[in-house]
Amino acid sequence: MTDGRYELRPIGRVDLSGETPVLRVDEPYRPALEGLSDFGHVVVLFWCHLVDTDEGRSLATCDRPYTKGPDRLGIFATRSEARPNPIGITPVSILRIDPAEGTIHVPYIDAVDSTPILDLKPYTPAIDRIRDARTPDWCAHWPACQEDSASFDWASEFTFE
Repeated sequence: MTDGRYELRPIGRVDLSGETPVLRVDEPYRPALEGLSDFGHVVVLFWCHLVDTDEGRSLATCDRPYTKGPDRLGIFATRSEARPNPIGITPVSILRIDPAEGTIHVPYIDAVDSTPILDLKPYTPAIDRIRDARTPDWCAHWPACQEDSASFDWASEFTFE
């Protein structure tokens, strides 16, 4: 790492082939699942591999990504996967974990099939929840929590398909 470069190694992949999404953890990292089943949620960090391009990494701003948002936003003011380092992050509920198989079953994940998983962290309210989070007026009508997001019409919020 002396040349300023960093190496990321996936610990597994997202599998969307079944009835519910599965986070498949590679065998060498399965012991790291010990104790995770005591938590209700896990924060998944993943590599947005389908948009890992020079063009995607060079975007600093984007034109009106949200229907009710401003005409222009900086990439850091969006949850876009196009960014200098295409890292995605999303907290998900844990339905069940099979450490021997290296599987974590979740009801939903904001990733595509075969997305490389970079890391998993337990969701802990004392660290991850913000009591008085501030958001701009244009997205203040979004659901207050992930659980309410399932019934929200997210498709009407974005200007792209």
